Amino acid sequence: METVERVSVTAAEGVHGDFRGSLAATKPTRKRQVSLIEAEAWQAAMAESQGHLDWWHSRRNLLVEGVRLPRRKGAEVGIGSTLRIEITCECDPCDRMDALHPGLRAALTPDWRGGVCGRVIEDGEIAIGDEVRIL
Repeated sequence: METVERVSVTAAEGVHGDFRGSLAATKPTRKRQVSLIEAEAWQAAMAESQGHLDWWHSRRNLLVEGVRLPRRKGAEVGIGSTLRIEITCECDPCDRMDALHPGLRAALTPDWRGGVCGRVIEDGEIAIGDEVRIL
């Protein structure tokens, strides 16, 4: 995992440099092209599991703060001036979370705390601090 200040997110490759997003772009549904997690949800899971890990351990592409991500398929999220992502499903936490910290998977399970998956429907260049909107 790598954190960056600015990145291009496109329908052709998902988050630039992310192998899984590029692979998802080759599938007709692109269902799991981009993943997002709320900072508040990660913090709640850390508190509940008594963990102290940085958010990127969640293996999600994008961290959003101060906004509640939609918990329904078909909802849209806008980031920056042009990026639009359609929510396709809940991003269920996997066994790898418990390998990082015991109890983390269970702490990420309720209320979509593990985040959301989506597909890019309008490309965009985004940066830390960009506005996140529910469309």
